[in-house]
Amino acid sequence: MNKERILLGIDPGTIIMGYGVLSVKANKPRLEAMGVLKLNKFENHYLRLRYIFDRVIQLIDSYHPDELAIEAPFFGKNVQSMLKLGRAQGVAIAAALHRDIPICEYAPLKIKMAITGNGQASKEQVAGMLQRILHIPEENMLPQLDATDGLAAAFCHYLETSRPKIEKSYSDWKDFMAKNPSKVRK
Repeated sequence: MNKERILLGIDPGTIIMGYGVLSVKANKPRLEAMGVLKLNKFENHYLRLRYIFDRVIQLIDSYHPDELAIEAPFFGKNVQSMLKLGRAQGVAIAAALHRDIPICEYAPLKIKMAITGNGQASKEQVAGMLQRILHIPEENMLPQLDATDGLAAAFCHYLETSRPKIEKSYSDWKDFMAKNPSKVRK
């Protein structure tokens, strides 16, 4: 796959929404952009949702992503927060659907595991690992870790979709040898 792909990653939020854009060429990821949408200036939750929709459309129109990777909301103790977060995620998904962008959703644990190898990693650990992997200069790192969380969703999607596909599966070595006699030396 030598065609360049653009991946947009979003970390949904109702106060701050993070995003990251990766370009992938010759299977090498490169940071294009990352940032945050600050939503606390809107007191009305519905206006926040409208702003999310409008800004995600602008990001799509600016970067022309081939795919959207979005972090799934996780269940916390506060049900109202979970509902608001789910709405924010849904609006971002609706914006991508409005522009016919395919969407993949990843659990926070999966994203952290893909980036750091530890599903319980902190936001700081995720940001530090992305900085090292993508060679992001310190001055380009943002103080809001929501930005690197959005970038992490895009990078997780890159990792998930860049693995070679295994066409056959085998239950054990005996099964492999039986299905591949030309590959077995006698």
